Amino acid sequence: MRAESSRRRGQRGFSLLEMLVAIAILGLALGALYQAASSATRNVRTSERYAYGVELARSLLAENSRVPRSGVNASGETSSGYQWRVESRALGKAGDSELPLQDIEVGVAWFDGDKRREIVLNSVVEAYHDAQR
Repeated sequence: MRAESSRRRGQRGFSLLEMLVAIAILGLALGALYQAASSATRNVRTSERYAYGVELARSLLAENSRVPRSGVNASGETSSGYQWRVESRALGKAGDSELPLQDIEVGVAWFDGDKRREIVLNSVVEAYHDAQR
């Protein structure tokens, strides 16, 4: 009976080597989880900045739904670091009379880390004589 109790006493815990292996595996798993969480956070931030850029471009396009026949050429920057531009030009002529339409391009650019990103929207809008609005 004595041999049996001494054998049980020797097998009651984990060895130092087993503990080191378990801690190493835990460290690798936690490192992978940390990278996955930081990548997800970065993707959410990129998506938010992209959505803001699209909405800014859409609002600039709505703001310029009618433009003067002489065209529009404007640009600026927001306080949050987005650069924008609005450019329009006449579409052409139908016979002898000018079409009252302008091709408009709205661009919004920003930096996401070290990458420059840009949204460009194109549309056709009504042109009015410069004297009216």
